Amino acid sequence: MNETSFKRVVVRRDVMAEAKADATAQRQQFSERGVFVVNLVSSPGAGKTALLEATAKFWNGKHRMAVLVGDLETERDAERLAPFTSVAQLTTGGACHLQLSLVQRGLAALGDPELDFLFIENVGNLVCPAAHDLAEHLRVALLSVTDGDDKPGKYPKIFRSCQAMLISKTDLLPYVPFRVEAAIHDALLVQPSLHCLTISSLHDSGIDVWCRFLEAQRETMLASRSESLRPTNVV
Repeated sequence: MNETSFKRVVVRRDVMAEAKADATAQRQQFSERGVFVVNLVSSPGAGKTALLEATAKFWNGKHRMAVLVGDLETERDAERLAPFTSVAQLTTGGACHLQLSLVQRGLAALGDPELDFLFIENVGNLVCPAAHDLAEHLRVALLSVTDGDDKPGKYPKIFRSCQAMLISKTDLLPYVPFRVEAAIHDALLVQPSLHCLTISSLHDSGIDVWCRFLEAQRETMLASRSESLRPTNVV
C-alpha cells in the first residue's frame, strides 16, 4: 500500500498583519485630519440607524458628520439617513462584515469631505465584524433589550473588541424580560474597561449623554494628536 507523503508548512507571521497595518495607517490619517471614526456593530435590528438619526438631529449642524451604511442588499438605511446627514451606501452583496477597502471606497463616494465625526454602520452581525479593523477610533456595540441580556456572554469576542456598549430600545423594558444590570455585568466580565450607556432613540433618552461621550472621546484624540506633533527639545 502506498503511503501518501505530505509536507507541513508553518506560517510564523500574522496573516492579518498587512490589513492591520493598512488600518493603522488610515486611522493615523483620520487623526491628523481631526476625523473621529466610530464603528457601530450589533445584531440586525438593534437600532443602529435610529441611533444615527437621533445623533444627527441632536447635533443639528453643531458637528460635521457623515455615515457609511453597510448592508448586504438595498439602500433603505442610507435613504432613511439622507435627510439628516451626508451618507454613502456600502453594499457587501452577501458578505457578513465590512472591510477597510469598502470603507475607503465609501469615503471617495462622499467626496472625502472635511468631517468631525465619521460613523460606520456595520453589517448586522455579532460574529464576523469583531475580526476586522476599519480604522476606527471607537468600536461600539449596540445591545437591544429585544436581543436578550445574555448576548455579552454568548458572543464575547465582539464585546471584547469594543470600547463602549449601548443598551438600546430601553423604552421597551417594561415589556421584555431584559435585565440591564445582568447585561452590563456580563459585558464587564468580558471587557472590564467597557463604557456602558443606556438609550432610547425613539424617545431621545440618553442621546445627550451619548453625544457628550463622543465629543469627549474626540477631544482626547485631538489632544493626543497635538501631543504627538509637538516638537521635542533638543539639548
